[in-house]
Amino acid sequence: MSKLTKTILLILTISLFTSCDFINNAFTYKDTTQGFVESLINKDYEKSVSFMATENEAYKNTSIDTLKLGLVNFRKIIVDNFGKELSYKFMTAEKTLSTVEGESTAPNTTKAQVEFSNDKEFGVFEITFDDSSNKILYIKTLDLKEKIPNMIWFWFFGILAICVPVFNIWIIIKIKKSDLKKKWLKYIAVIFLNVPAITYSAVYGLSFSLLSFQILFGISFSYMGYLSSAWTFGVPLGGLYWLWKLNKKEDVTTENEIITE
Repeated sequence: MSKLTKTILLILTISLFTSCDFINNAFTYKDTTQGFVESLINKDYEKSVSFMATENEAYKNTSIDTLKLGLVNFRKIIVDNFGKELSYKFMTAEKTLSTVEGESTAPNTTKAQVEFSNDKEFGVFEITFDDSSNKILYIKTLDLKEKIPNMIWFWFFGILAICVPVFNIWIIIKIKKSDLKKKWLKYIAVIFLNVPAITYSAVYGLSFSLLSFQILFGISFSYMGYLSSAWTFGVPLGGLYWLWKLNKKEDVTTENEIITE
């Protein structure tokens, strides 16, 4: 086995284990956030503090009593706006590296978002977790309070969006069966030339992006809480063009056959 192959396998193995660890932590983030907030709502501030990374350097000059006073105010914001009966859903977890000062995630931390909701409305917690303990370092609510959307329209739009890759795959099969030359160029056109893009967000509804290309056979999908749930499909210009060309070619062939007869 060559050194290059060994290096690639090593990188893939490390990436696999890192990804599995990251996914496992993602589930922990949701449970930790839920335990913290539920304790907060029940005014069990001692238990709430146990979900926080108080051993981190960030809290070395902060007394537990001062921290509890801040939790009292945080509880009031949650209860006044959303009540005491909440449901929770994990949305995202990420580490950001940026050359722009202030945009990178702090070392040994992960930034996550967890959605919370009552029967009618939802909000989002943005939490910074300490990587060594997987406990909460900082937590805040985003300036967001939205009505829970009707997801029937979201899934209905999804059916429409799925038709695009089905159509593109059908066109690729037709191209493969044809006698066209340089078929791989046609495949690329069908796969990549899906523009402009139409998006349906569960919360914000329809939007239109004139120069947004959808390269995954013309579709993309996100389902991470109500706020980040969206379907996007690109108008299959490549597929439509080659459908027209193939039909035109078939018409010419049919005419030639009739003339010959």
